Amino acid sequence: MEEIQHTHLDIRGLKLHVAEIGKGPIVVVFLHGFPEIWYSWRYQMMAVANAGFRAIAFDFRGYGLSQEPPEPEKASFMDLVHDLLAILDSLAIPKAFLVGKDFGVVPAYQFALLHPERVSGVITLGLPFMLLGPDLFPRHLYPEGFYILRWKEPGRAEADFKRFDVRTVVRNVYILFSGSEIPVAGNDQEIMDLVDPSTPLPHWFTDEDLTAYATLYEKSGFRFPLQVPYRASMGAPSMTDPKVQVPALLVMGEKDYALKFLGMEDYIKSGKVKDYVPDLEIVFLPEGSHFVQEQLPDQVNQLIITFLNKHA
Repeated sequence: MEEIQHTHLDIRGLKLHVAEIGKGPIVVVFLHGFPEIWYSWRYQMMAVANAGFRAIAFDFRGYGLSQEPPEPEKASFMDLVHDLLAILDSLAIPKAFLVGKDFGVVPAYQFALLHPERVSGVITLGLPFMLLGPDLFPRHLYPEGFYILRWKEPGRAEADFKRFDVRTVVRNVYILFSGSEIPVAGNDQEIMDLVDPSTPLPHWFTDEDLTAYATLYEKSGFRFPLQVPYRASMGAPSMTDPKVQVPALLVMGEKDYALKFLGMEDYIKSGKVKDYVPDLEIVFLPEGSHFVQEQLPDQVNQLIITFLNKHA
């Protein structure tokens, strides 16, 4: 870990934190999810660097060590796409592989659609390509206590999280998101109430890892992370018949709760997703959770490196 270099870049008026390792000519950029951070990619960064690639992971604006924009409530997913382009330009990187996890899948694929000449390939974990729109999670088709709907409500998650210290909030979200069921609160509950304080962390997530996450979220808080991904507009530049023109890999855990989103498992396993990503390889890891890259790093690293070597 100490070999990973850290810097801040001036990107579109904000100082964004960038972690980097490796000197290879081929670049791999990692895009984190929630409640993650650059640190989520520690195993993958080391592995791809050892395989001869240059690995870069940055904290999205408003996350971790990156600066928060002055009006977080106005932020959108397209801000992350524009930031990614500016980072590649700032580092004089003409083309890169993109690896996205959870909501990091959205800027990865949107960037590939808008700037295909800058992308060698896309790897996603935990979510496939999805058509964006305001009804991605229609309120009338999900329970009232569905965590995404709860966290969309301004002030609700803030009040829920405020009852606990940052370390406990991150701990609880990791425990919830490591499960195979979608987090849904009862009418008399908030999302944090779903975790019994005696529940242990997943065996693959150490107290040292929790401290690393908590330290970064203590710095950034949850104001921006609740905006993006949960409250931001899911709109994107209008495209007729969007098709991702670069090779892609989707890695899903069979025990990932995201497979239980409405229609998700059928969308992936029927191959419908390939209507939008024709050159897509899909791999399921039988014991994998939503955090496959931390839970099963050796398997995920091998899949990533094999894909990189095939398409480099």
